[in-house]
Amino acid sequence: MNTKNIITAFLVAATLAACSEGQKVEYNTEPAQVQNISTSITATGTIEPVTKVEVGTQVSGIIDKIYVDYNTEVHRGQVIAELDKTNLLSELASAQSNLSNSQASLDYQTANFKRYKTLFDKGLVSANDYENAKLSYEQAKQQVNVQKQSVQKAQTNLGYATITSPIDGIVLSKEVEEGQTVAASMSTPTLFYIAQDLTDMRVIADIDEADIGGVKEGQRVTFTVDAYPEDIFEGEVTQVRQNATTESNVVTYEVVISAPNDDLKLKPGLTANVTIYTMEKNNVLGVSTKALRFAPNEALLTEDEKVEDVQAPNKVWTKEGNTFKAHKVEVGTTNGTVTEILSGIKEGTEVLTGFEIIGGPDEMAGGAPGGGNPFMPRPPMRNRGGQGGQGAPQRK
Repeated sequence: MNTKNIITAFLVAATLAACSEGQKVEYNTEPAQVQNISTSITATGTIEPVTKVEVGTQVSGIIDKIYVDYNTEVHRGQVIAELDKTNLLSELASAQSNLSNSQASLDYQTANFKRYKTLFDKGLVSANDYENAKLSYEQAKQQVNVQKQSVQKAQTNLGYATITSPIDGIVLSKEVEEGQTVAASMSTPTLFYIAQDLTDMRVIADIDEADIGGVKEGQRVTFTVDAYPEDIFEGEVTQVRQNATTESNVVTYEVVISAPNDDLKLKPGLTANVTIYTMEKNNVLGVSTKALRFAPNEALLTEDEKVEDVQAPNKVWTKEGNTFKAHKVEVGTTNGTVTEILSGIKEGTEVLTGFEIIGGPDEMAGGAPGGGNPFMPRPPMRNRGGQGGQGAPQRK
């Protein structure tokens, strides 16, 4: 006899010996019932406005006036700041003066070209003199166009000195003060951040690479924030971004979640504790997954108890009087705790989920293969709940 057979024989003998010392086996049951089955993943994210605009300036200068502050409501086109315009006005005046000079030169070259053309047509001047007059005229005309562009540029820069809001919204932050010098030579300096609509927020959540495969657009999401620990906010997945971020060898993906904020409780920058429901099935017949793993231990049966088994990959057991009966079932989705039953049993059927050995010198519990060790001594606790599922188990 090999070692495995010796151990099996020893366990059976030990079990029979234990039950012979005044112990009693009680079985735990749970009803098959209509319920909701779901799976979810958790993550953290940051709340931010859906639309947030950085307002900057394209010209350098000194901030002359600021007309808004934090939390100021603004409208599109509203003036929110002005730069000192002294130098910009001077540049515009210079460009306009250059344009006037160029226009005067063009007027002269135009008249001169007309005279030379008349004389050339009569054969009174050489072709070279005519061509020189024509060239001077064309150059004067091009110079006028150049100076017009300079004037337009100076006018545009002067317009840039008046900072207006690009959207309707609220000022989230003010990055400058009156009298401060801003330099736009290398990059556009930021003056304000304006959020378009704080009633329409979103959460940017970082999802681990192990979980991202189950996340899809349209899935329901709940989340909480530390500022309101008793409130549960709801939204849905609106975008799963493909770009990965790696930090400390941890790969995550950004998922965008809608966050309606009609009561304005959610503020930009809050940390959200997110639960994404990757699978939800409502009002389906389900049983505890432990019921599918349960099998009666024939070594513990009394003389009048018997087993009616079926050959099936998925089955649950019921106890009718002294008979253990297996029922072949077709299973659907599962979240690991509860499994959907498509066919095989009806709602309300009491299925076995485990057993307990009560009485004797020690109390032991067992159940499906791979469950607790029925040979390890335990404290005498009659109402442990055994291997029951949700709620207190019923015993037969």
